[in-house]
Amino acid sequence: MKYRTTALSLTTLSMLCSVAVLGLASSTASAAPQARYIVGFKDGADNDAKAAVVRARGNVKRKIRGMNAMSVELAAEQVNALRSDKNVAYVEVDPPRYLPSMEMSPDYTSSTELSAAANPASGKSYFLGQVVPYGITMTQADQLPNGGSKTGNRKICIIDSGYDRSHEDLNNNGVVTGQYDSGTGWWHTDENGHGTHVAGTIAALNNNGVGVVGVIPNRQLKLHIVKVFGADGWAYSSELADAANQCGEAGANIISMSLSGPAPSATEQAAFDALAAKGILSFAASSNAGTTAPRWPAGYQSVVSVGALDSDKNWASFSNYNPNVELSAPGVRVLSTVPMGTALVSSLTVGASTYEVGSVTGSPRATVTAPLADFGFGGSVNPAMAGKVCLISRGAGLAFGVKVANCQASGGVGAILYNNVPGSLTPTLGDTVTSIPSVAASQAEGAAMLAQVGQSATVSVKVGNYDYFNGTSMATPHASAVAALVWSYFPQCSAAQIRSTLAKSAEDLGAPGRDDKYGYGLVRARAAYDRIASMGCNN
Repeated sequence: MKYRTTALSLTTLSMLCSVAVLGLASSTASAAPQARYIVGFKDGADNDAKAAVVRARGNVKRKIRGMNAMSVELAAEQVNALRSDKNVAYVEVDPPRYLPSMEMSPDYTSSTELSAAANPASGKSYFLGQVVPYGITMTQADQLPNGGSKTGNRKICIIDSGYDRSHEDLNNNGVVTGQYDSGTGWWHTDENGHGTHVAGTIAALNNNGVGVVGVIPNRQLKLHIVKVFGADGWAYSSELADAANQCGEAGANIISMSLSGPAPSATEQAAFDALAAKGILSFAASSNAGTTAPRWPAGYQSVVSVGALDSDKNWASFSNYNPNVELSAPGVRVLSTVPMGTALVSSLTVGASTYEVGSVTGSPRATVTAPLADFGFGGSVNPAMAGKVCLISRGAGLAFGVKVANCQASGGVGAILYNNVPGSLTPTLGDTVTSIPSVAASQAEGAAMLAQVGQSATVSVKVGNYDYFNGTSMATPHASAVAALVWSYFPQCSAAQIRSTLAKSAEDLGAPGRDDKYGYGLVRARAAYDRIASMGCNN
């Protein structure tokens, strides 16, 4: 499956962000447009401040728990009046927060069949028949015994799009709690899929022959799930601040946030600063725009900013880089859980060759076998494609849906879309509905298949429960789970001491010392454990 079938296009994202920042509500000729703001009240002024909001004809959207503030829709002409009210401490824009996948570079999307892997060469014993994702060994999570009850003394709060409690690799995962939210629904459902993937990286179970393993797979870790995202994958800063304070109320030691936003919020920063002062360690994604632009909440000093690496420990080019980046972790082609039956698992063989292809959003599920034929750019119906699998190049200004529809109208039984520039492809059929399965290939794979025209090709698109995602969203749960794992052995250490140890024990990558792309380097569980064991918490 391509990164997420629910991920929004950059155009749609731009529109959403504009709406989120401007907060335009439906209006009539007699009602001015309203924008969304956070209104902070002075101590002891709750009732009077609420009355001030009413006078300003504000529409209260959310009272932020644990804080003397609320999110309010206001007409622009009322903002200054509210700011001047003696009971109001401040009024600020309520900026958007969204899944970093919305800024995802398409060059890193891919998906393959879930296949069994052998036990790792070193470290703890995993049951046979499971895949051990490369991030588990790369972060040294397999080198610490996490059996017994040690990890049961830590709780991670995941703020994301929910948690598929019915998943075969998550449904027996010790203590998992959450709450109902009137905006996003129950915590134990996930209409987006992102949160379930994050949760799997942290805590997919070590269970015989099933799926994958997470950093802490022993059923002992306590999880609290706060669902701030629905299927559309965006929310407000006020909702994030409220969610973070819910994590604190739930007794979390660690908060994991695979999310980001383009603008800071004083209210949000105050929430994370207060949580840090209470001994809670927060992690957030640096974001996926591949620029030096800061993102929040990763940009706050009280939050650990996490960047992404590939399986060779190289910086991922989509990963934002700036002075805020503190740690790096695996974030390219990370295999983890997704809601049951939602993954598009694509595979392709041509002759004796097996290709690692990606999925096409909108493709039906089916398997076909037929001779491979070159359909060029797929710009017109060609009866010569009847009974064939169409090999189609990207380009000529044609939408992918048009190309596949032309293949089907020509009598083709399957389609392979390949890139016309280096890198993988992330096609979507859009509103076009087809009945033939289609998969996506890179430029190099397409060139190889052109030499195999006439050979038998098998195109398969099935449903699955696991998928490969890319992003700083995937790096963040690796880092937060490693922190929980190490901390569970040394609960006497403070959050600040664990944070310092993770930085000091990270594998230095890139330029010597801390740098903007890698931070202090790759987070490592065994190295952090050994450092505390030999030098103490305050090392």
